[in-house]
Amino acid sequence: MRLRHIEVFHAVYSTGSVTSAAAVLNVSQPSVSKVLAHAEQQLGFPLFDRVKGKLVPTPEADRLFAHIAPVHESLGRLQHVAENLRAASSGRIRIAATPAFGIDLLPSVVAAYLDQYGDTVFEIETRHHDEIRSALLESRLDIGLAFSPDVTAGIAAETLAHARFVVLTPPDVDFGDRTGVTLDDLAGLPFVRLDNRGPLGRLLSMHIESSGAQLNAIAYAETYHIARALVSYGAGSTITDEITAMSKGPGNVRVWPLEPEVQFSISAMHFDKVPLSVASRKFVEHLKGSIGAFLGRSQ
Repeated sequence: MRLRHIEVFHAVYSTGSVTSAAAVLNVSQPSVSKVLAHAEQQLGFPLFDRVKGKLVPTPEADRLFAHIAPVHESLGRLQHVAENLRAASSGRIRIAATPAFGIDLLPSVVAAYLDQYGDTVFEIETRHHDEIRSALLESRLDIGLAFSPDVTAGIAAETLAHARFVVLTPPDVDFGDRTGVTLDDLAGLPFVRLDNRGPLGRLLSMHIESSGAQLNAIAYAETYHIARALVSYGAGSTITDEITAMSKGPGNVRVWPLEPEVQFSISAMHFDKVPLSVASRKFVEHLKGSIGAFLGRSQ
């Protein structure tokens, strides 16, 4: 069967009539009938019987459809990827970042970039790690921005900077003359824990478990900025990344270095089968310098 035969047969079988299939495919009814008849001629057996004016699939059609359905689905995905690749070459930069970057860092970096290169158009999303990886593999994104992304076949990750965990407390929490805070220092305070489904949450959970510290968890936050907001409203203390700590948010929080220090990477990801466009590469370099400036140090 040719691809057109598969498309028409799938539409007729799924909708139950030539009229509905023609509407789905946006072609004329005679065109659908002609392609269907040609498919039957090639196959050497009928695909549908007319019973009281309705099309009824033959047993052969039922068996054929079971094999054609996944092929049709694959063709749909191929078309979707082709459309995404076409969009990627149209002068746009499609970027998704995990939520921590969307509060302050990414908007400020994009605004500064547009001020310098005004002919660029951005599509910006916030997604979780798994969603970013899927979108990159399907060419729905050009760049993914995340903390310490897991190694994934088909995705290249470029380290832009290294950051560290910090402790956030309400302003009235005082550790005396201490300049840094340990997990043991937090043991007697209400504590907001990060969800451990992402790479950063898992890294922090491992650090807490290995330390043996007994923290009084009063809430579990899926995103870092929610944990920060809870701290700002006095719910408790938390440990989060530097980007979240330095981003604008509700209320005031006090930021303390975590001791001992725990570092992680900030990485830009892309589909490794397709090189970054000139515009995307330029933006990644701009992003790399901007992250260093945001964190107040040279990367």
